[in-house]
Amino acid sequence: MLNDPIALETAHGAHNYHPLPVVLTHGEGVHLIDRDGRRYLDMMSAYSAVSFGHSHPVLVRALTEQAQRLAVTSRAFHTDRLGPFLAALCGSTGMDRALPMNSGAEAVETAIKAARKWAYKVKRVPEGRAQIIVADGNFAGRTTTIVGFSSEAQYRDGFGPFAPGFVSVPFGDARALEAAITPNTAAFLVEPIQGEAGIVVPPAGYLRAVREICNRHDVLMICDEVQTGLGRTGAVLACDHEGVRPDGLTLGKALGGGLLPVSAFLARSDVMAQFTPGDHGSTFGGNPLAAAVGLAALELLERERFAERAAELGEHLMARLRALRHPAIAEVRGRGLLVGVEIDPEVATARAVCDALMHEGVLTKDTHDTVVRLAPPLVITRAQIDTAVAALERSLHRLRPAAATARAAPALAAG
Repeated sequence: MLNDPIALETAHGAHNYHPLPVVLTHGEGVHLIDRDGRRYLDMMSAYSAVSFGHSHPVLVRALTEQAQRLAVTSRAFHTDRLGPFLAALCGSTGMDRALPMNSGAEAVETAIKAARKWAYKVKRVPEGRAQIIVADGNFAGRTTTIVGFSSEAQYRDGFGPFAPGFVSVPFGDARALEAAITPNTAAFLVEPIQGEAGIVVPPAGYLRAVREICNRHDVLMICDEVQTGLGRTGAVLACDHEGVRPDGLTLGKALGGGLLPVSAFLARSDVMAQFTPGDHGSTFGGNPLAAAVGLAALELLERERFAERAAELGEHLMARLRALRHPAIAEVRGRGLLVGVEIDPEVATARAVCDALMHEGVLTKDTHDTVVRLAPPLVITRAQIDTAVAALERSLHRLRPAAATARAAPALAAG
């Protein structure tokens, strides 16, 4: 069909995604609506980018009012929106300074540049020798530098040569981190909870141990909270659960209120001081439109107490999932409203479960064909969570109805 959106996308777009076969036209709160008018519960919220729900009226109003005044100037000039946004961002996170960018990957690239320059100018690492330690299973974006330190073969295949200067250690293993540190180590870049890897929660006390190790060895602790930050895990930052304040922090996704790409690298003052005019920049980073929406998102996060809401509803979601006791569920893990349901590959694939959920009126996506993500907008209600879990139960039984009665073992739980 000449006017079919899926056919047009297939014919004219790069085949770098494998979407579910649904064409969406509207979004309202926790719901997505397709071209036929069917409503779906959104249980993915665009990888946390839509944490405040689709078309939140407060955020849409901030966007439209600012768009009618001033949208983009570049950073060649000051604007009346950027300063208040940066002040609110530092106030919400407890960090000293912020550097605004657009995508999460840009924020991580900014963190890498800051860490390296700090290592050379402050720690006095020999020029060209600085190393950054990362964790196996990491996902920080799709730039060539970032995929170069990924442990996922597909992300690297065909895109080399890659930038040197990265060392990878097992996630959740503080001893492995300490063993990898050398006098040339600039930073440890880590997700407090790994999202793309399958919602992997590290052992309790891991981040505190990392903080102590980094302090002792004069290594920057940089937390990548692009997906976990701003209330998603039941705290403003996922590292808040262990009372840890990093030296550097990356935020994105939810910072744009589900309307714009807005990200930032935040750091303590001496780290950010390594950037001087001409060192780094972005034409669109910190533009008035993004700053207005980001400021409104931060104010909404605090006013509506979304972090506390995510903590309470996340406990309910985890309890409901663990009670399913379906043989296809190998494990349930997560924190707040960032939950992964690992599917036993001998029973079904996670993609098949997501397909079945779509037919039940629930939309989400798998990761690595083994884990179903359940990370809805933070405006979701308890009743809507129950609806989603009931849909998951029906989907699992429809996939393998005989398995449900042949095997009865409780789901393992973590996190």
